[in-house]
Amino acid sequence: MKLTTAAQMKELDHQAIEKRNIPSIDLMERAAEGVAQAALDLLPRRPGRCRGAALCGAGNNGGDGIAAARLLFLKGLKIRAFLVGNYEKMTSDALEETRRLSECGVELERFDPMDQGQRAWVMGCDVAIDALFGVGLSRPIADGSPFAAAVDWMNESRCALVAADIASGVAADTGDVLGRAVRADRTVTFTLPKIGQAVGEGAVRSGAVEVRDIGIPADLVQDLVCRAQTVERDFVRIALPPRKIDGHKGTFGKVLIVGGAMGYTGAPYLTAAAAVRTGCGLVSLGVPAAIWPVEAAKCVSAMPFPLPDKHGKLSPKAKEEILRRAAGCDAVAIGPGLGRGSGVTELVLDLLREIRQPVVLDADGINALAGHMDVLDARRERITVLTPHDGEFARIGGDLSAGDRLGATRAFAAAHGCILVLKGHRTITAVPSGNALVNTTGNSGLAKGGSGDVLTGVIVSLLAQGASPVQAAAGGVWLHGRAGDLAAEQLTAYGMTPEDVIASLPAAIREVLS
Repeated sequence: MKLTTAAQMKELDHQAIEKRNIPSIDLMERAAEGVAQAALDLLPRRPGRCRGAALCGAGNNGGDGIAAARLLFLKGLKIRAFLVGNYEKMTSDALEETRRLSECGVELERFDPMDQGQRAWVMGCDVAIDALFGVGLSRPIADGSPFAAAVDWMNESRCALVAADIASGVAADTGDVLGRAVRADRTVTFTLPKIGQAVGEGAVRSGAVEVRDIGIPADLVQDLVCRAQTVERDFVRIALPPRKIDGHKGTFGKVLIVGGAMGYTGAPYLTAAAAVRTGCGLVSLGVPAAIWPVEAAKCVSAMPFPLPDKHGKLSPKAKEEILRRAAGCDAVAIGPGLGRGSGVTELVLDLLREIRQPVVLDADGINALAGHMDVLDARRERITVLTPHDGEFARIGGDLSAGDRLGATRAFAAAHGCILVLKGHRTITAVPSGNALVNTTGNSGLAKGGSGDVLTGVIVSLLAQGASPVQAAAGGVWLHGRAGDLAAEQLTAYGMTPEDVIASLPAAIREVLS
């Protein structure tokens, strides 16, 4: 699904209102219907036995909240609506919604952070509506301001919290928190989801995001070009390479995995097992000779082989054998459990210079690039997929200091001509063109050592089977996350392991194909 910026949504509204002559108050009413319904869905009892609060700004987002308060009142909810801001700054539509609310016998009250009666009402609500700011908020919510107090009250209340369009305090374009932000249980956003609801802290603060059609003409939405989108099941279905009915093991891709070191025997095994489980026909695993007996005992479906090592880590002398094996493969993964050291760095850099096949670089394979980004840049005409977590990303020059994960990922991929998979909550896959895909699957059970090794195996397997680089990367991330979700359903996020994720990959694939 497309992810929009604040400017794009503003332009869509402008086109609908000014060029298509759709009354703005009609758009507001439809938005309010969605917010009110979400609030009703979250009530613990019948509306007549519940009470609510709507905390509204002076802009059109506030108008959405005022209108939703009216609709909830008409459903029987005992509700109070508070204006956080100045009446003098209210938009014409917000004023009209205030008039309609008043006609029902409910007055818009001026919010007073010092009023203990107001605070007690909000604290005792069953549901509250956050309609303080829309997507246009661009500066931090100031400490000590009425807006800060309103956000704090909503977060301190135990009520269900519904955000209108976007959780107040979340930057629509980045997901960064502007000083402080509402923590919504549900966000009802309008027309299309916003980037800030899918990435960064904003993805956490938004809760469950529901997209509401408020009447923006479909052709305007369809023609909108967005540089970011979420990965959905249909994308993965297309990404999965077809299985030829008369195929054989050589038909379905050949993968070479290079990794492992003394003390890190699990990582290469997990990568190899995940590659097999994702459909690869032949998986070879090159490891230091010192740990080859361990890998040989672990691997049943993959083919481990020993390589020259030094002190339990791969030696630069392993290069020629790796290059020979890589020449007969469709894709190569470098890094799982590789360890760090000058000899390892020398080997990785030489392999990146000479391997022509698509390469997935993970873990210490990525760390070897630190200070040697020219080697990555030289692969611009070849396929290179990097899968760093935030720490590894920082070591190779990634800059997350501005709180804009999406922007940093896109900038890095464009600068170095690679596909970057920045792991974390809502993993982002960026390509050199500047486009990016945001993942929507996964859970905290994946935050365990070895999960990244499984992801590397999935991606390199799809690459070897013929998926395009972006399909293999973003589709692989989705499958990995979905397998993690299935594992958590059975075993909980506490009890699941990377091996359980691998075991759940077939079920995730079955869902996609069904």
